[in-house]
Amino acid sequence: MAETMYLPAAFIGGLLLGGFFFGGLWWTVRKGLASPRPALWFVVSYIVRIAVVATGFYALAGGRWSRLAACLVGFILARLVATRFGRSMKTDVLPPEAGHAAESR
Repeated sequence: MAETMYLPAAFIGGLLLGGFFFGGLWWTVRKGLASPRPALWFVVSYIVRIAVVATGFYALAGGRWSRLAACLVGFILARLVATRFGRSMKTDVLPPEAGHAAESR
């Protein structure tokens, strides 16, 4: 009985971790495109995002596969939401340095 109470918390935690990961990715792309050193932005952001998400998954799972699965489902749902949100946004606000990326669309 107590285990079923942790599943919704793990799911919500997965949603939050997904929001952090994909929101951080969106922020990194925006900042990285306008930066003189984009590789530094992308590498540091990747390391921080992976560290936070892996630690969050470990903490939320608590050694139980069912909690890990609920967390993963929340994370994947956050990815789907981020993908839909990204498609609906206007991409005309890219910085001038990213002009070649906008031309390939």
